[in-house]
Amino acid sequence: MPTAIIFLVIFLLFPGICLQAESFRTSVEAIVEISPGAAEVVVPLGINSSVILDLGADARFLRGIELEISAPQSWLPYRGSLVMIMYNNLNPQNASGLTDMDGSRIAFEPLPSRLRIVYHIPLRQQHGLRTTTSVIMPTGVVQPVSFPIMFRLMQVSKGLPDDFDNTIFTLIARPILSDEGAVRLIPRFPPNLRNRPFTVIINDNVITNISDQILLREGEHHLVILSEDYRNESRRFVVERAKVIDLTIDLQDPTPIIIFEGPQNAQIFLNNTQISRNREPVTVEPGMHEVKFQVGDYTVIRSINVQRGKTYRVALAVDLTVQEED
Repeated sequence: MPTAIIFLVIFLLFPGICLQAESFRTSVEAIVEISPGAAEVVVPLGINSSVILDLGADARFLRGIELEISAPQSWLPYRGSLVMIMYNNLNPQNASGLTDMDGSRIAFEPLPSRLRIVYHIPLRQQHGLRTTTSVIMPTGVVQPVSFPIMFRLMQVSKGLPDDFDNTIFTLIARPILSDEGAVRLIPRFPPNLRNRPFTVIINDNVITNISDQILLREGEHHLVILSEDYRNESRRFVVERAKVIDLTIDLQDPTPIIIFEGPQNAQIFLNNTQISRNREPVTVEPGMHEVKFQVGDYTVIRSINVQRGKTYRVALAVDLTVQEED
């Protein structure tokens, strides 16, 4: 029975060995940090060498890590001579070069007989990753708290030619992003109404703590502000994948506002009080109000029922009608 298969059988029959630390010597070629905004990293890997994988400060937008291994043509005659092993609980965690290591094994299997090998390592329970004809998922979920982890190549066959030790593989490490982003809510209060209570609803869900960044799927979302002390508001915003956007909420005084529009020569009265010529918006109390427009001898009077938190635009329109007759 080939040595690689013997190793695999032992691993399957005694899975508990992956929970115990083991000591080994390896050549650490690089420490690679995986983060949402990071570009892919290319590392050459020799026989019995390894790479340490760590996560950046914010792994919220990662659902996994992709490791792509490119093998040289010279390796094909010696298929089955290598296994890949993955470890966590590393000691030391920042090793470089030829180093004696301790680690707990979390994956072990022969290197597939292909020139291109792709591994997917899931980082969350709802990862959506799976093993296919071209992709291997060698581990269960590896929680971010388990990092850093190590990916290692190890020779398991004896009697190979001396030049086999010079075989170089290429490892490319890249993040697998989730379809999520985040929003940071920034409330701004009117000077005379600071820190009054208000409710934030996003997509019909009440947000209990607006000081935290809110994780959302990429795409358009609906925000509603409800309050007894500020104006209610409704708006839409867009979240981009693996990005955090700042959304400023300008909380407004709920006192009703009336905006007047009309010809320059029109005199405008609100409750029999003339409005100034600069036509600035006028704040009023909720309830019934009388508006009068007067242009020369022409007068229009209307009553409006003003409600709290509303803005009203009152305009005098003058139409010109042209009709052709036979």
